[in-house]
Amino acid sequence: MTGPRHADRPSHTEGSPLDPDKLEVAPGTVHESVQGWVPELATEEELRIALEKAFDYRGDVTLTLKDNSKIEGYIFDRVSGATLATSFVRVLPKDSGQRLKIAYADIAAIAFSGRDTAAGKSWEAWVHKYWEKKESGEADLSLEPESLE
Repeated sequence: MTGPRHADRPSHTEGSPLDPDKLEVAPGTVHESVQGWVPELATEEELRIALEKAFDYRGDVTLTLKDNSKIEGYIFDRVSGATLATSFVRVLPKDSGQRLKIAYADIAAIAFSGRDTAAGKSWEAWVHKYWEKKESGEADLSLEPESLE
């Protein structure tokens, strides 16, 4: 005994409400430019949001601690706990190889001070630049990525 083929099901026929070409409605990712931003940290929620953005940022940030010391570096990890005292970021300081663990409760201010090394380096931008070079007759084209610096 055989049943209908998968392709014969109503959901797979032309014009059906489940047409995959019409279902593709996922929005693209919007990348927010935060380079140079110094957020106001008036509330715990604002601090948490700023630190999440700092974690996603591909450049250095400057953290001003409540003792007025400053640490400039790259945030490579964070743990969001129930309180600010149990939440922390891990930072690779710009001038040192050591890794620092800093509690959210110790942070007074954040500045997105470093250059975003990936800004403008989307796949679409790379492909566009590749085709411009190819159309201009440039012979030494490769699929190797450009340096970030």
